[in-house]
Amino acid sequence: MFTITIIGFVRHGVTAWNKEGRAQGNTDVPLDDEGIEMAHGVAQRLSGEQWDVIYTSPLIRAAKTAEIIADSMPDIRLLSDNRLRESGGGLVEGLTEMERVKKWGHSWRQLELGFEPQEEIISRGLNFIEEIKELHPDKRILVVSHGGFIGRLIKELVPYKDLTVDLENTSVTIIKLQEDRNLCELFNCTKHLQRIN
Repeated sequence: MFTITIIGFVRHGVTAWNKEGRAQGNTDVPLDDEGIEMAHGVAQRLSGEQWDVIYTSPLIRAAKTAEIIADSMPDIRLLSDNRLRESGGGLVEGLTEMERVKKWGHSWRQLELGFEPQEEIISRGLNFIEEIKELHPDKRILVVSHGGFIGRLIKELVPYKDLTVDLENTSVTIIKLQEDRNLCELFNCTKHLQRIN
């Protein structure tokens, strides 16, 4: 019998580099004060729902967001998994678009700048998902990670939907993993932030 696992993807709260338009990648940038407030907002929202375990990227902006969420849920396990880190940005990490263009020209995306290959990002993401399905059948799993990584993984899990929008900080996306085809039940939802603004 096939089991159904629900994955709730949460992007981390905002950072100073997000606001400056700097590529973060695997650089360990902390949440700023607003990012911490956003994390408390999504924690309050999720604490009213049933979740069984939380997995987080080890990068501090995601780990702190996950910790704040876990603090709002008594007895939930919080586990760190390196496969959930952001896609590596190579030499562009720490730079704004303007700085990249100044350094390498407008076609910088076509250059070999040490980006983590797309197939490696997808491979570690799908490897994580397959393991989660085995470890947590019929459970509801929260995954706190990063916009670039989550966006790529969602496209693999629900390829029939056009989900090309950039994910907002602390947005919630819910995917129901099924045998025939996965369902996206919620995408890029930030209704919890309306209470903050």
